[in-house]
Amino acid sequence: MQIDGSRVLLTGASGGLGQAIARGLASRGARLTLTSRRADLLETLAGELDATVIAADLSSSAEVARLAAAAGEVDVLVANAGIPGAGRLETFSLEEVERVLDVNLRSAIVLTHALLPGMLERRKGQLVFISSIAGKTTVPGDPLYHATKYGLRGFSAAMRMDLHGTGVSSSCVFPGFIHGAGIFADSGVHLPPGVGTRSPEQVAEGVMAAIERDRGEVDVAAFPQRAGARMANLAPDLSAALVRRTGGRVAREMDAALRDKR
Repeated sequence: MQIDGSRVLLTGASGGLGQAIARGLASRGARLTLTSRRADLLETLAGELDATVIAADLSSSAEVARLAAAAGEVDVLVANAGIPGAGRLETFSLEEVERVLDVNLRSAIVLTHALLPGMLERRKGQLVFISSIAGKTTVPGDPLYHATKYGLRGFSAAMRMDLHGTGVSSSCVFPGFIHGAGIFADSGVHLPPGVGTRSPEQVAEGVMAAIERDRGEVDVAAFPQRAGARMANLAPDLSAALVRRTGGRVAREMDAALRDKR
């Protein structure tokens, strides 16, 4: 699908990752509608990119419905909004559980449900879901985050199957540890030597590749994380045993650093 001239709705646009995606899409000529919980955080970016801003809290069903109606005709949905959800399940209140599910997964599905009929009628559209390498493999102490990111992967793959031949398609992007923006960068956690990171701009390139080349899945992660995800698919029990030995520290530190963002 051609980005130039396409009407793009980007959720989670106020964060560093969202801003990089917005700039990448604008450089390709996209007509952008940016959304986040606070419109004031998007004013400078919107002015720079000549974009429309719609404030919406994606943890609210009514707000998601209002956003879909206000956005009008959309050719490309980039569902990027997400909150950390780091920590063991029993450390969350039920309200916190629901907020993670609503923002990270439910809002993407509901927006798709609202925008898809218009795309199908025009026989033109692309759905892009920003998952995570955490949607392909697990670490200790992150069940809610994994549930939402695996959920986005499954939803995107199923939609891609159902939409075949309609002129509309679906893609999923899988960032790994990203330096300079996003949940990992916000945590301030230091990785073990050799793990590696990617940049927000590389995620933006992955999003554009998904749209322009209609790629079903796009990995934007350093080689060790991609290899770990592959191993988790081929030998899940062995992979889990290795991760329990080596991967707990980063998850625990991210839980402590990000608990106030639930």
